[in-house]
Amino acid sequence: MEQPIRMKNNGQINIVFNAENRKSLQKDLPVKELLVQEIPHQHVALKEIEDELKALVGMEEMKRMIKEIYAWIYINKQRESRGLKTGRQALHMMFKGNPGTGKTTVARLIGKLFQKMNVLSKGHLIEAERADLVGEYIGHTAQKTRDLIKKAIGGILFIDEAYSLGRGGEKDFGKEAIDTLVKHMEDRQHEFILILAGYSREMDYFLSLNPGLYSRFPLVVDFPDYTIDQLMEIADLMLQEREYVMSRDAERKLKEHLIVLRSFGGPVSFSNGRYIRNVIEKSIRAQAMRLLIEDTFEKVDLLTLTSQDLIFEDDMKE
Repeated sequence: MEQPIRMKNNGQINIVFNAENRKSLQKDLPVKELLVQEIPHQHVALKEIEDELKALVGMEEMKRMIKEIYAWIYINKQRESRGLKTGRQALHMMFKGNPGTGKTTVARLIGKLFQKMNVLSKGHLIEAERADLVGEYIGHTAQKTRDLIKKAIGGILFIDEAYSLGRGGEKDFGKEAIDTLVKHMEDRQHEFILILAGYSREMDYFLSLNPGLYSRFPLVVDFPDYTIDQLMEIADLMLQEREYVMSRDAERKLKEHLIVLRSFGGPVSFSNGRYIRNVIEKSIRAQAMRLLIEDTFEKVDLLTLTSQDLIFEDDMKE
């Protein structure tokens, strides 16, 4: 008998098996197909995080990875309860990509998920950069780094632009910070999670600075730049959240601006989602000033950003 297939509103396919054929059918499902099936109702923690992930544009690799990590941890607990061997893999991660591609947002979500799963006792996120780890004299850096790790115990230590720790050469105190991190990643690997983030090329070089670094990051995730259409989708979501809409002329103007910026400035010249947020916020202020001067306060006017309201960074420099 053929199995009924139900298409949900969000595009996921929920296959309903009858008891007779369930085992054989599940065995034949490829991994990619399994990942899009509806998660069983008892996995509340994952479903809650999934709901938050759905609000994020793109990042399909990260969404898939979070499901796989959840499944691996959950199945290990099931194996342990039945007396089977389990492995406690370190969950330190490396996020590679340009600014504004959602790395910090995803780190926070991972912290929440791992706290719900009792992998982390607190699930909090400590954000740091070079200045938070590197000291001014011998021994100072190691102490600052240890203090930061202590604050992160039970949660995630997220170090952005981590490659800057290796830019100063052999005599730079950044190397001391790297060595201290490597030691504690091993000694306390199940007490906290370290996530290093930065540009892809710089992070590849950074890994080469300490022979122990590469093997300690089993999870390396690339955060690609958003496409133009994804950036427009981000803009639309931000506007919906603030109860605004763009006129058609405004949408066209923004899209043309992004195309030019991407074509001539390169992907590193602006910060993806962060750039869109800045444009939206500046344009909302510009709209407020325009309506104030025009003395126009009809609902449609209060809701709508027009093309003349859109403010770009180049406009601010003129």
